[in-house]
Amino acid sequence: MEAGTVASETANGVTTITFSHPKSNSLPRHLLSDLADTVRVAGSDPATTVIVLRSEGTGAFCGGASFAELQGIRDADGGKRFFMGFATLIITMLRCPKLIITRVHGKAVGGGVGIVGASDYALATESAAIRLSELAIGLGPFIVGPAIERKIGMGPFSAMTIDADWRDARWAERHGLYAEVHPDIPSLDASLAKRVATLTASNPEAMSQLKAVFWRGTDDWPSLLESRAEMSGTLVLSEYTRKAIGRE
Repeated sequence: MEAGTVASETANGVTTITFSHPKSNSLPRHLLSDLADTVRVAGSDPATTVIVLRSEGTGAFCGGASFAELQGIRDADGGKRFFMGFATLIITMLRCPKLIITRVHGKAVGGGVGIVGASDYALATESAAIRLSELAIGLGPFIVGPAIERKIGMGPFSAMTIDADWRDARWAERHGLYAEVHPDIPSLDASLAKRVATLTASNPEAMSQLKAVFWRGTDDWPSLLESRAEMSGTLVLSEYTRKAIGRE
């Protein structure tokens, strides 16, 4: 049985999707696929008014791509298939007709930052620092980049891509990646409950149309992200990346 799970629960108009992985909630391909499928199902469920996306535990929100799976990639086709998992999840989140509210309780790296960027609203704790570390291993945030850049702008995006350093949660809030930052998990969850209660009482059609406005101009993203997945799938085979991820 592969490590990592995705669970979904619907109550009172809210579908809560929770992902987990023993290694800092990292994302192997099967988990990315399960997440995309679960978001897709919730988006078409008439019992769902709003979606809450979260991860398990009190450590990292998401450690990004699974290094174990990156180490196992042996050819460009396999590389592209892996990175298409991120592309498919991001497109599924954007196209989902329900608002996706993401609860970020801890640090987010790489693909985890991409999930936050593809959300419609994100609440975080002060410990939820973010980092795009791809360049350090010979890659780049090519697939998650468009969603993040759309939220924070090219200047901050290029800066966090080039220096690959941690940004604290308040930085992410100032630049529009987080809508709210709270001192601890109890206050985060209290605000999340209040926000979700307001949304479940709102007009579903208005929220769906509002979401379409948020992501207007992304019609070409499926082909864009596929080309980026192909790019990443080739780069992951480079000597630099093989050494950086410990494959040699």
